[in-house]
Formats: sequence, C-alpha cells, structure tokens
Amino acid sequence: MFAYYLKLGWLSIRGNPWLSLLMVAAIGVGIGACMTILTVNYTMSGNPIPHKSDRLFHVQLDSWDANDPGEDGFQPPDQVTYTDALALKRAAPAFRQVASNRSGLVLEPEGDDERPFTVDVRNTWADFFPMFEPPFLYGGGWDASADESREPVVVLGRELNERVFGGEDSVGRTVRMNGLNFRVVGVIDEWQPVPKFYDVTNGPFNSTEEAFIPFTLAVEQELPRNGNTNCWKSPEGDGFQAFLASECVWIQYWAELRNDAERAEFHQWLDNYVMEQKELGRFPRPVNNRLLDVMQWMEDQEVVEDDAQVMLGLSVLFLVVCLLNTIGLLLAKFMRKTGEISVRRALGARRGDLFRQHMVEAGLIGLGGGILGLGLTWLGLRGIEALFGEFVENLVGLDWVMMLTAIGLAIVSALVAGLYPTWRATQVMPASQLKAQ
Repeated sequence: MFAYYLKLGWLSIRGNPWLSLLMVAAIGVGIGACMTILTVNYTMSGNPIPHKSDRLFHVQLDSWDANDPGEDGFQPPDQVTYTDALALKRAAPAFRQVASNRSGLVLEPEGDDERPFTVDVRNTWADFFPMFEPPFLYGGGWDASADESREPVVVLGRELNERVFGGEDSVGRTVRMNGLNFRVVGVIDEWQPVPKFYDVTNGPFNSTEEAFIPFTLAVEQELPRNGNTNCWKSPEGDGFQAFLASECVWIQYWAELRNDAERAEFHQWLDNYVMEQKELGRFPRPVNNRLLDVMQWMEDQEVVEDDAQVMLGLSVLFLVVCLLNTIGLLLAKFMRKTGEISVRRALGARRGDLFRQHMVEAGLIGLGGGILGLGLTWLGLRGIEALFGEFVENLVGLDWVMMLTAIGLAIVSALVAGLYPTWRATQVMPASQLKAQ
C-alpha cells in the first residue's frame, strides 16, 4: 500500500505543481536557515576527542592577586605560570601531562629564491602526541629525553611539509627557524580538532599549529611567544629570566588521568603544592584548584557563546513560521480535493487509508523541501565563510550527520504540518459533496 500511496502522492503533486513548489520552497527556506545555524552550533559544541575526553583534564591554579578576584569573581586563571608548570611537570603524579604555549618563528627556506616566512608553532612536551593523538603521516613525536636535553627537533604539519619538502617523507631532514637548525622527527597528517580544546584561550576554532618543538628548547633559546599572557603584577626585574619567575600566566597545562583514583591523587597533590607555596608567600587567595575534563572545560569557557544559542532559537522560530505557511497551503490543497476524497469514501476507502495517503503526500513535499534546504544550507555556510573568513573556516563543513538531520527534520516538519489539513480533509461528509456535484 505504501508504494500505492507514493504513486497517488506524486500524481497529486504533479497535478498542482505551482502550489506544491510553494510548499517545497517554504519548507526548504525554513530548513536552510535552521540548519545553517544548527550546523555551526553542532560543530562548535562537538566532542573533539570522544574516546578519551573524560580522561584529559585541564589544570587551573588560583595564583591570582588577593585583591582581584580574577575572572567572573571566583574562577582561577585559565593558564599557569612557568614556575608552576615546571613544578607540576617535575613532581605531579599524572599518567601523562603536558605544558604548552604558542609561538611564531621565522622559517628560512633552503632555496635562494625562497623568502623566509612566519610559522605558527606550538612549544610543548613529548607527552603532547600520545595524549592528544594527532595522526602521523611520517615518523612520530620526540621522546622525553629530547625534552630533557633540549634537543632541536620538530614535528611538521602536513601543509608545512608540503610547502617546504613537496610532501615527501622529510623525517631526518633539517629546517632552519629563527637561526636554529631543527631535525624533523615526524609529520602530522590532516588534524583539526574542533573545538581546538587543548588551547581554548588562544582561539577554540583557530587552525592547529604548523609545527611543534620542545617547550624546554623554546625556553632555553628565549623564543618569542604569540599566545595570551596575563600578569597581576609586574615581573621583579628585567629580562626573560625575570619574566619566567613572575606571576604571569601564559602556559596551558593538561594532565591525562585514567580513573577517579588518579584524579583524586593528582588533585590532592595540587592542594598540597599550593599550601607549600603559600608558606613561600605565593598564592594569596584561598585554595581553588580545578581539574575539568574536555567537555567540562568547553562548557566552562563557553565555547558555544550565548549569541550562537540565540541565533539558533531565532532560526527555529523562523522554521515554525515557514511551517505555519505550509499548513495553510496544505489545507488549501487538500480541501480542494474534497470531491475526490468523497468519491473514494463512497467506493469504500476508510478514513485511515485517506489519512495515510495524504500524510505520504506531505512527506514527499517534506523530502523535496529537505533537498532544497540542503542546498540553501550549503549556500548559507558559504556566506558565513565569505563574511568571516578564516575565523570560521573550521565551523562551516556539512557532514553526513547534518545532511541526514536536514532531510529528517524536513520530512518530520512536513508531516507535522500535514496533520491538521489531512484530518480536516478526511472529516468531509461524502454525501454532501456527492450531492453538490
């Protein structure tokens, strides 16, 4: 019977193409507007590392000024000082842990015709790679001994490797940045976690870095920093060493803790460490250490901003308005068929049969609206990309989940819109209609 209903629905749509196109357009426009915003919100709020997001914890220590409550009146800074990062790395009981920050270095190509260019670099520790699991195209990350010996090694991103080495396996070759020769130990394949959870502070939707080098080497060589830096008091002295010893926060710190026991042990170590530092005159505020896993950290940092939620609500309301128009059009279409419906009733068709027939027709209109809505969604995402450029390039992809969601939402919306018109049409008394004809 379903195939028969499909045939009848298609014949009905073809019999009144302009009215059918109006309904498809109404649903398509509503779906396009709603799915454009929904896709952006879906990407922004996704889990960037779902298989271990509950084992990776962002570390916060409240080292701020006693007379300044810091962010939101009670939250500790979202980064840590160099002093604290070093103490954590040396003694904190974590399965893995990593300190990192952004840097910008000048790469000097080998060819005389090539001009130097700036490279976005992340200074980090060896644990970064097994913790956050970027996929490797060639080679791998460096080991802990390279951190300790401040070895000039580098892991390249795929695009940088293509630009410098033509995409070849460059492991063992050398790149020169800021006057230092770095030996390539690995090349990362395409990798863009969204949000970029390991450094929300410097942009949750920024592109991943083009190269990765040891944090210890960056400190020893006093390489420049490109990331966010906040200080509640000026460094006591001049120069880089004074900055390292200051209360300036500029390092993102993460720990991998495999179970509740490891988390409790690590948190207790943080509390003990802060109490020891208090005796040295640091940490003037009450103890307020925090360990938030990936998704808790995304929520805490409001990665999905309130404006985006408001826009999503408005887009849903717009879809509702489009569906109200569709209800009116369906009602007009179905009520014009009362004569046909009465004849079928007189020939023995039940109300349930007629109801299912017209709901299938509404579903076909929804399917057409969903296909149109997909095209409008793609255009909407391209418009956002053209308007905001590189700031949203990682948010405007349309994956198969969103495609199926668009089609499903359109069909469900059309079925909901078709409930009342279909019910009204099936309540027509056959006798009155047949007598009038």
